[in-house]
Amino acid sequence: MYNRELITFITVADQGSFLKAAQELYITPASVMNQMNKLERIIGAKLIERTNQGTHLTAAGRSIYQDAKQMIEFADEAIKKARRLAASEQNIIRIGTSILRPCKRLIDLWSEIDDGSLSFQIRIVPFDDSPAGLESVLSALGNQIDCFVAPCDSIEWRTQHSIFYLDKLPCRIAVPRKHHLSKKKHIYWSDLDGETFMMIRRGDSTVMNQLRDDILQNHPQIKIVDAPNFYDTSIFNECEQMNYLMETLDIWTDIHPSLVTLPMEWKYEIPYGIIYAKTPSKAVEGFINTIQSNLSVRNATKCR
Repeated sequence: MYNRELITFITVADQGSFLKAAQELYITPASVMNQMNKLERIIGAKLIERTNQGTHLTAAGRSIYQDAKQMIEFADEAIKKARRLAASEQNIIRIGTSILRPCKRLIDLWSEIDDGSLSFQIRIVPFDDSPAGLESVLSALGNQIDCFVAPCDSIEWRTQHSIFYLDKLPCRIAVPRKHHLSKKKHIYWSDLDGETFMMIRRGDSTVMNQLRDDILQNHPQIKIVDAPNFYDTSIFNECEQMNYLMETLDIWTDIHPSLVTLPMEWKYEIPYGIIYAKTPSKAVEGFINTIQSNLSVRNATKCR
């Protein structure tokens, strides 16, 4: 951040001679003299008087000496500060959050793990639940967002990204409040006869493929309406407007005020976890490993 001539000049001033400065800097006296001549040409003023007894600073030299030392001290402190910030930024974990993929569960888990002594810093980054928004987040994991938590039964996600599974979420049914089934406490297969049921289209979700096969083979009275591979808020709006029933999860209970989330007699569950880059940074890898280690200790304690 500062040129070598200034360092050599300050060393000459401190040592009082070119020879001692050369010994201090591990260069030749001729190199010291060349650097001082160059510095004086750049500044346009004589800085050092050379005598048989050594060197002495001129008035201009004394002024440069004081200011240069302050400049170097300031530059050194600026470098240290930048390095401290860089070191802290290396452990910043940017957690994505959205309406349908909220980060609260991960934040709550991390709050239980971190007693304030861990070096990770958490930053919350909102993102858009639309198909384009979600695709943008997935394709750029590790750039603006390091990870997010969501249902993760996607075959494509398992192939292209890393997933740390936290839980399995029971599949529920969302029922419009105006629907005659909305007053029930529990939904049974027989309740669905003749109803229109919205669910993710066949393809990317293993669990939803199994549920679809179950309906087609064992409950043909149910009419299936396909939704895209991933839900956004428009799907919930459509369910309410069309008076459809819809596969949902407890984490989406409060998404739409005109929908009621009810348990269903089936046993289908959706994996839920942390989605992050296939090749994560050391900070993200450390973050995931910390969570994994903590959960492993908890599970071992429960089994005793």
